Amino acid sequence: MLPRVDTDDEWDAVVPDEAVMRPGAAELCKRLGLPDAPLDRFAVGSQPVYAVGDRYVLKLFPAAGADDAVTEARVLSHLQGRLPVPTPYVHDSGEYVNGWRYVLMSRLRGTDLAVAWPRIPRAEQDRIATESGETLAALHALDPAPLTDVLGPGDWGVFLGRRRAAAVEQQRSRGLPEPWLEQIPDFLDSVALPAQPPAALLHTEFMRRHLTVEEADDWRLTGLLDFEPAMIGHRAYDFVAVGLFVSCADPRLLSRVFAAYGAHFAPRELLAYTLLHVHSNLPWYLRQLPAPPEATLESLAERWFGTR
Repeated sequence: MLPRVDTDDEWDAVVPDEAVMRPGAAELCKRLGLPDAPLDRFAVGSQPVYAVGDRYVLKLFPAAGADDAVTEARVLSHLQGRLPVPTPYVHDSGEYVNGWRYVLMSRLRGTDLAVAWPRIPRAEQDRIATESGETLAALHALDPAPLTDVLGPGDWGVFLGRRRAAAVEQQRSRGLPEPWLEQIPDFLDSVALPAQPPAALLHTEFMRRHLTVEEADDWRLTGLLDFEPAMIGHRAYDFVAVGLFVSCADPRLLSRVFAAYGAHFAPRELLAYTLLHVHSNLPWYLRQLPAPPEATLESLAERWFGTR
């Protein structure tokens, strides 16, 4: 029986503990008619997620993140068969015990793109960038109206205002040095972001780790997963993760994504959305990505989000 998890401390104590989680996951699988399927927990991800044999994936959500389970199930059901690459099919979802919820979904073919990337030839990396752009274009072309009851933020302008007010303190709490912090207010003031843009369904974490690939005669995208943080808002917001975690500051790759997507967003706009992103962590990005030639946000925008 899984214990209730409402706080961060309870999350840290329970969710990583396989002595607690695995029996609960196994009991749920019995309830779902999969009593003998082997369970293999995925090593990455904020939620406890298990491969259930070769066909299924079971994703568990404690009470503290129960709304995310509803989001995941609704968005995946909305997307079924509507993108150029597969998304998981929802076989079942609902309440479990003590505030826990679950989504039982199909397992996508292929390998985590982040793991496979170093083995993929350059020309095929280019094609994957193109396929990524096509997939995002198809996602953003969908009508998000059927999801407005489960997806926020509702008023994009109000959301941006809240994020702007919190931007400096969020980066300070993550350890960003003062010379960078001092630049944030003026930089954000200098970038005009639309308060009421056309609404698009956003993945918000479109990155290599959430894409799957498979090698047959060549490497191809085989899926897009993890829609629990989905939102409705300005489509440029999705290109934060694209620039940081798909093209990874490679202007050649980002150019290909934009070409396939059919639109281009300016580097300063994308860095502004980077600073306003719900999960923004500029110090971590600075450790992972190439450094700009100058220690300014203007230089950083071109280095990470420039194209050629």
